Amino acid sequence: MFTQESLLLALLVFVARVFDVSLGTFRHAMIIRSKRGLAFGIAFFEALIWVFAVSKVISDVTDPLTALAFALGFASGTFVGITMESFLKIGEQVVKVFSVKGREVAVILRGEGFRVTEFSGKGRDGEVVLLFVQVRRREAKKVLKTARGIDKQCFLVVEDIKFVDSAKL
Repeated sequence: MFTQESLLLALLVFVARVFDVSLGTFRHAMIIRSKRGLAFGIAFFEALIWVFAVSKVISDVTDPLTALAFALGFASGTFVGITMESFLKIGEQVVKVFSVKGREVAVILRGEGFRVTEFSGKGRDGEVVLLFVQVRRREAKKVLKTARGIDKQCFLVVEDIKFVDSAKL
């Protein structure tokens, strides 16, 4: 059915696609976060691997196994790239906490070293305090857990930050 050579080529194409698409997915995340230098380096290696993979597929277009490996590598690379980006947690986020116990939450978060800005507001059920907490992505879960530990009914929103101009206030 399939020769050892065609199986090896398909495996090689699959692995190359997983690498180049993973890098591409990660590169997009770095572009969104304005990490130009890192995106540049990733793009170079992504393109190099892609050229290799495509040349192997084009050299034998009639082999369905190679085409299947190319497509499966693309899909797998997307999954791996997203997983890699979420594991590395590069960048900044703002955690917004809407809580009737916002002042308590703010005191605890400040005690844990977080920078917290408070706003008073009126929600559907009355007075609330809105907290903005700027954190590195890997610290966002800690803020969520702390807020939920104080107010189980709080409303939480997490947003990625593209740009920060941190003049001292």
